[in-house]
Amino acid sequence: MAVSRRELVEQAIEFRSPQRVPIVFWNCNQSEGEVMLYHLALGAPGDGTPNTWNWSENEWGYRMTRSVDVTMGCPSTPLYPELPSAAAIRVPPLREAERMSAVPAFLETCGDRYRLASFDLSGFTVYTLLRGFENAMEDLLAAPDGFAALMDAIVGFECDLMRLAARYGFHGIHFADDWGTQSGLMVSPALWRRLFRPRYARQFALAHELGLHTWYHCCGNFDPIMDDFHEIGADVLNISQPNVVDMAAVGRRLRGRQCFLLPISYQTVSISGTPEEIHAEARRLYELTGTPSGGFIGYVEEYGVMGMSAANYRACGEAFRGLRPCP
Repeated sequence: MAVSRRELVEQAIEFRSPQRVPIVFWNCNQSEGEVMLYHLALGAPGDGTPNTWNWSENEWGYRMTRSVDVTMGCPSTPLYPELPSAAAIRVPPLREAERMSAVPAFLETCGDRYRLASFDLSGFTVYTLLRGFENAMEDLLAAPDGFAALMDAIVGFECDLMRLAARYGFHGIHFADDWGTQSGLMVSPALWRRLFRPRYARQFALAHELGLHTWYHCCGNFDPIMDDFHEIGADVLNISQPNVVDMAAVGRRLRGRQCFLLPISYQTVSISGTPEEIHAEARRLYELTGTPSGGFIGYVEEYGVMGMSAANYRACGEAFRGLRPCP
């Protein structure tokens, strides 16, 4: 019996035997997939409407300096070169009417697709944009009280946005907070578990209380804490750079228990590979992490700015669309 596109996604997340692998088209052609993304942020990088990018100042007050390409850009001067006191932290107002003004049109476009509300950038990534990366890393050890005040302000604001998303009928909430470099974590696993795991756990618990799935994006190799994300309730774990991760090892630990959102590598295969190699890589990733009962969502993003050809972009979608359950 045919199911809605939303139901297909939920079956994959909840291991309820989807008829096929659902797909997310991330930065363009979203209507080709099963998920539609709504930007909750006001200002860079999202302005509150689907599929749009605004390179002005973000509502927190940080700025992204855009280069000649069409990437997200790079942070400019930190908003807080010195750690602010708790009273001096400027938390953005909720601005519900403005933030959610595009929801009616979004819902009409969405149809029976899964509705995913995104923070665009979240958590410690926002912290680094407010403080500057070097300052932010020093704060973890040198200024724990000031770090806690600013980090908790960010987390609290995101919790308010989650409550808003739930009220407007979204199905999931998307976090985007990078922890990995090309070779490993930015901080020790012990420090991450002490400072960040409890905060994420509280956010994920609230999302589940609100009836939202949690989707967590992370670039780089964050293998040492992937099990932590599973344990604290990340429903969908987006390993954005599978080419730098031992996916076989990840699969041995988490296959059949964790739903993964995986792309064809944007540094290797999807850029320089052939369509045949793209299809083979999609199958490899699925066999390592997916199961007939679910646990796998394909992720397609257009990266012409990095040299991806139109043929390879099409091949990524076709490769995931052609996957069928395997034992």
